[in-house]
Amino acid sequence: MTTIIISIVYAALALPFLANAQLSGTVGPLTTRAEKAATKVCNILDYGGVASATTDNSAAITSAWAACVDGGEVYIPSGKYGLGTWITLSGGSAISINLEGIIYRTGTASGNMIYIENTKDFEFYSGTSAGAIQGYGYEFATGECYTPRILRLYEVTDFSVHDFVLVDSPQYHLTFDTCTNGEVYNMVIRGGNEGGLDGIDVWGTNIWVHDVEVTNKDECVTVKSPASYIMVENIFCNWSGGCAIGSLGADTAIFNVEYNHIYSQNCNQMFMIKSNGGSGSVYNCAFNNFMGHTNAYTLDVNAYWTDETLAAGDGVEYYDLSFEHWHGTCADGENRAPIQVLCPSEVPCYDITIDAFYIWTESGDEELYKCENAYGSGPCLNDGTSYSTYTTTYTVTTMSDYTYTTMAGELSSGLGITASIAIPTIPASFFPSITPYSTLLG
Repeated sequence: MTTIIISIVYAALALPFLANAQLSGTVGPLTTRAEKAATKVCNILDYGGVASATTDNSAAITSAWAACVDGGEVYIPSGKYGLGTWITLSGGSAISINLEGIIYRTGTASGNMIYIENTKDFEFYSGTSAGAIQGYGYEFATGECYTPRILRLYEVTDFSVHDFVLVDSPQYHLTFDTCTNGEVYNMVIRGGNEGGLDGIDVWGTNIWVHDVEVTNKDECVTVKSPASYIMVENIFCNWSGGCAIGSLGADTAIFNVEYNHIYSQNCNQMFMIKSNGGSGSVYNCAFNNFMGHTNAYTLDVNAYWTDETLAAGDGVEYYDLSFEHWHGTCADGENRAPIQVLCPSEVPCYDITIDAFYIWTESGDEELYKCENAYGSGPCLNDGTSYSTYTTTYTVTTMSDYTYTTMAGELSSGLGITASIAIPTIPASFFPSITPYSTLLG
């Protein structure tokens, strides 16, 4: 083990970084909300819906979708609506769902409460930014029901999901499975303080996730394989597991991904790339302008993540990854290294860049950086192209200008799993001093 004492000097917080990892084209619906509504409006109250939190409105929503499937808007007015039977909404083009009310889970099946598949030119939104879906996941935590997810999109193209809230899912909150040309924004996700309650999981191509707040104790916004041309910006991980790429196994295919302006407080990590064995690659990705405080881990690339079952293969290949302009604190930098890049000797990481990294420990007076078989430019990385096996630990004893700005609405503890979680309002900002790309509809 090599021990090196280093002192890092001041550098200003960077302007937004434009990486090679970019969207590959336009995202979002092909027709406007107004055009869809002008074609047809299918109010669920006209299809047997009842504004009651204990009445099952699944048949009404399904019938309204069928009536508007060739173009129009499914309208769920202000009020409370129960959902006791899960709904699958298939096909359709130039269709939207305007959720002005609040949907309450009353059923106990597994699966997905709302599953949208094989749809194009689609929009799911709240015109007042007051719509919400309440999953009552605390009942699952106490063993009273099964484990449904709230919302899943599968093979949906040219879409947007925005301006409503997902609360207390019994399992994952929002999943984008093999979707294309999508935009997700102006949302809050609030889950309980335990694992398995992911905020947003996304895989597919050409998807922009921005201006989102997540509270849970698992993934904040996570990219999974296969994925390409994914942009994740202006994310507030407000007491969460933190953002990640993974878990990765055989035939991993992730490239052209950018995370920019990510704020994390009291999270398990600011960002983690995780695998255990496996094959394939993650490359041409940028992780820039991270800020936060009191996180357990910070920058964690871990190809030996033993919480994941060992996959067949020598390891996933990580290369052409940049981590630039990180500011803030970690909880205990001596016991949980704020820089940790651990790669297998059979498949070393290379072309890694760590620059302008200003994270200091809240506990103790030193912190460690750990690297293993990782090559590039930055603390504890080896340069050159020989890629010989090595392990290095740096000891850092001073840090200049790790200053960070706190966010309004920071939670001081995780949300419980024994009572219902309150439905919040959508905030005005998701990263310090950054204005959201889109104004709230409400």
